[in-house]
Amino acid sequence: MESDGLRILIASTLGGIVAPRFRAEFTPGTVTVAVGEQQVREAITESLRFDVVLTDLLWNDTELEYTFDGLDVLDLVATLGRPAPVLLAAQGHGVENDHLDEAVVRDGVAGVVRKADGVEGLVPALRQVAAGRSLAPTPAPSSRVSVHAYFGAGRRGETAGRMAGAIASGRAVNYDTLATAAGCSRNTAIKIADKYLGPLIRERGEHPDDLPLSTQVVYRWCGEHSRYLVSWCRRHGHADVLGSGSGHTRS
Repeated sequence: MESDGLRILIASTLGGIVAPRFRAEFTPGTVTVAVGEQQVREAITESLRFDVVLTDLLWNDTELEYTFDGLDVLDLVATLGRPAPVLLAAQGHGVENDHLDEAVVRDGVAGVVRKADGVEGLVPALRQVAAGRSLAPTPAPSSRVSVHAYFGAGRRGETAGRMAGAIASGRAVNYDTLATAAGCSRNTAIKIADKYLGPLIRERGEHPDDLPLSTQVVYRWCGEHSRYLVSWCRRHGHADVLGSGSGHTRS
């Protein structure tokens, strides 16, 4: 596919800053900027199919970082009947790792680019993906078990994900509130460290082997991974555990 005439969607809070450069590079193509879920949804449904979608992996916006991310964009592209290859733009910091672990095993992801490369690095990547070629190399899946894989492995994983989301969203402070928010029994909530989230934390090497793994450790871990935990629940049919009153959920 030739580079001129490309239809590009930039889903990013910073899209308005880089769009003029992209429009100059891809003239006479179309560069559309969308900020937030509603704008992304409208751009996808009201336009011809895009040749490539460039989206932030995590959105640098206090109003959006817990309610919308690049994996949401990937889901919208897949479900709205306008499939297009998706390029994820990452900052490169550790808080993105859980999202990246899921992204590298998802269909539709054509690659990951670094925001630090600037427009000069993004333009050739967009042209390559629009021509039907994925970026190489794409990030390899981590050797450690991913949160995405663990939560997707049967009933126990799903329950673990629901409890993790309840904690990450601030709705759980003890066994009783955890059981209520996650929709499980108190007996199940009591086992959060021993049976549900503790094994994941141990498998990932995120707690010293010579220290006991307590409920307090689990709550700390959920706080450290809160962006992904809230995202996972939101995108996998478990938004109910996040609650309408949480600052980490949609209004």
